[in-house]
Amino acid sequence: MSPSNLRRWSWIHKWSSLVCTVFMLLLCLTGLPLIYHHEIGHLLGTDVEAPALPAETGANPPRGNIDAVLASARALYPSKIPMYISMEIDEPAIWNVTLGDHPNDEHYKPIAVDSRTTKVITEPAFEGGVFMSTMFRLHVDLFAGLPGKLFLGFMGLLLIVAVVSGVVLYAPFMRKLDFGAVRHERSRVIKWLDLHNLLGIVTLVWVFVVGATGMVNTWADLLLKYWQNNELAVMLKPYEGQPQVTRMSSLHEAIVRAEAAEPGMRVGFVAFPGTPFSSPHHYGVFMRGDEAFSSRLYKPVLIDAATGAITDRRELPWYLTALLLSQPLHFGDYGGQPMKLLWALLDIGTIILLGSGLYLWLKRSRAPRPVQQPREAAQESPALAASNKAS
Repeated sequence: MSPSNLRRWSWIHKWSSLVCTVFMLLLCLTGLPLIYHHEIGHLLGTDVEAPALPAETGANPPRGNIDAVLASARALYPSKIPMYISMEIDEPAIWNVTLGDHPNDEHYKPIAVDSRTTKVITEPAFEGGVFMSTMFRLHVDLFAGLPGKLFLGFMGLLLIVAVVSGVVLYAPFMRKLDFGAVRHERSRVIKWLDLHNLLGIVTLVWVFVVGATGMVNTWADLLLKYWQNNELAVMLKPYEGQPQVTRMSSLHEAIVRAEAAEPGMRVGFVAFPGTPFSSPHHYGVFMRGDEAFSSRLYKPVLIDAATGAITDRRELPWYLTALLLSQPLHFGDYGGQPMKLLWALLDIGTIILLGSGLYLWLKRSRAPRPVQQPREAAQESPALAASNKAS
């Protein structure tokens, strides 16, 4: 690589890294507890668990009537209307019922109901209480809503640029050293540079995948809005101009009908009429697979809320499929405890990588520029040398 190209790539790596480093450190620090959000919620007592049933009920008692589940939740707040009802992937014994004053109520009431007995368990503190909720909001949008999400998405893009430029700079650097070598006999800055380069290569694929999927996740609101205004609008066109349903048919029968229409799938969540994932006339029943990965992919089944008849069902478009696939890859929560541990270790490695990069920049920007002897200059990293010249 020519010296001019080396300086150009060094400048790209330096400034893309510097701009995003603080925010990437924040995302890594907040993302670490989110990997173990279920375990932390259990320790803090904020994770909802289904109560044990008497032995005579059997190992797998049948699912109770879903209309009765809904009635139990509404009995707590008779004046509120149902917005959503959902079931966690790993907790089929609990229905999470969301009630609000109107279909878009942001101050909703979440209620956990036993799917077997149809009795209320508790009004859960979602996202693990105050601590986990704070970690989640900082990680997702910096408490700034959509602008915060898009800003973090841009930081993710800069991270990808930093990764690519780092690989370009690492190739000529490794021609003079063994892979993974850390020169302990050299100065502290050189040792940290070697460690920084080593961690960069070790975590390369993970950082790229997590950065790319995180960037895609920040577009979720925009992608959903696009889907609602296009594909969903086409599905609902026959009902255009009709009045909103006031008397709804059985939710239990609607879910049973959707399950029969999509064998091998189970209900993920149901959006009630008037909410963003349905229409004023439909139950939006979103089905998902029962495997580790397919359980993250949804297929919408629209059911006329007045008659209970299926009016449309189709696969999600590619961009929503990409969004849904990016979520488990980002958090590493579809491969059990071994994958969570791997994700946590790589997250810690990335924290050290980012911290060491910041340390190197601070040391090199404050230190005087000594005149190097030819032998010493030849052993220095081309990236570090080019960075010195560029700055």
